[in-house]
Amino acid sequence: MPGARRGIVLGGGGVLGGTWAVGALLALEEEFGFAACSADILVGTSAGAVLAAMLGAGVTPEELRQRYNDEVVQGGPLAGLSWNPDAAIGGHRPGLPKALAPGSMRLIGESLRNPARVQGTALVAALMPAGAKTMAGVGRLIDAVSPMDGWSRHEACWIVAMDYETGRRTVFGRPGSVVAPLASAVMASCSIPGWFAPVDIGGRRFVDGGAISTTSVDVVEHAGLDEVYVIAPMVSFQTDHPSSAAAWLERRWREVVTKTCLVEANAVARSGATVRIIGPGPEDLEAIGANMMDTSQRRAVLAASIRTSSVAWRGATTVIATGR
Repeated sequence: MPGARRGIVLGGGGVLGGTWAVGALLALEEEFGFAACSADILVGTSAGAVLAAMLGAGVTPEELRQRYNDEVVQGGPLAGLSWNPDAAIGGHRPGLPKALAPGSMRLIGESLRNPARVQGTALVAALMPAGAKTMAGVGRLIDAVSPMDGWSRHEACWIVAMDYETGRRTVFGRPGSVVAPLASAVMASCSIPGWFAPVDIGGRRFVDGGAISTTSVDVVEHAGLDEVYVIAPMVSFQTDHPSSAAAWLERRWREVVTKTCLVEANAVARSGATVRIIGPGPEDLEAIGANMMDTSQRRAVLAASIRTSSVAWRGATTVIATGR
């Protein structure tokens, strides 16, 4: 629609989820005829936060494809930049925690005092021991393409994390929210409890926004958008037939995430925006396997996404606007 206000919501899903989302971004531009970087609002959670920050810095989906496919990026903010995702996350296993104590006793206490206010996934995050690894490598990547110690060049790049003391969602970059450097916000959004250490921002600790929602579509509910495009690596409307127990459990969790995403999308539709959602299909899931942090599968996942995403957008689950 000419003149439409558009938003792109990029959900979490580990290294492979972020890789799959690159193919989805390429197909989005091809199918709908607008540059992803030009969206009025960019929302990112976890792996999606890295991509939102990249788009906000003017990195195109094609440049992301080159980087994620280990090619030399010829132009744009990533030109000449050397970045190893394996080194940045410290491998595809979480490693041993610093201590076996729960990561956030304050959040556990909050859940006991106000059980209705703390989501179950947030409580699980609090019970996990603090991870020993850090997101410093990801932070350096964000600093390399964005203003040092500042925010995105994009007027509305929103990064979702969870306050590890209260269990509440924080949307960095949204007017009225906690002020933080973009790199710190992205590191916080990516810091999986039990895997990576929480990130301190302004004297408070923050962790992966996926502990609240892997998509957080509803943060744009009152943003005045006409069209919202949701790229959700942990949402699947069709699944494969995994042979391993780990993959089977992962697919069951996807069912929960998919239902949550649809609830969020309906809330946004009631505010007047049409919401289109895609997630990995059977071919993508076969390439992804059970471990979303397995960097050895990046190229296979990217190739699968490039093959499947255009068709996925044509048949995207669409929640039609009902508000305004």
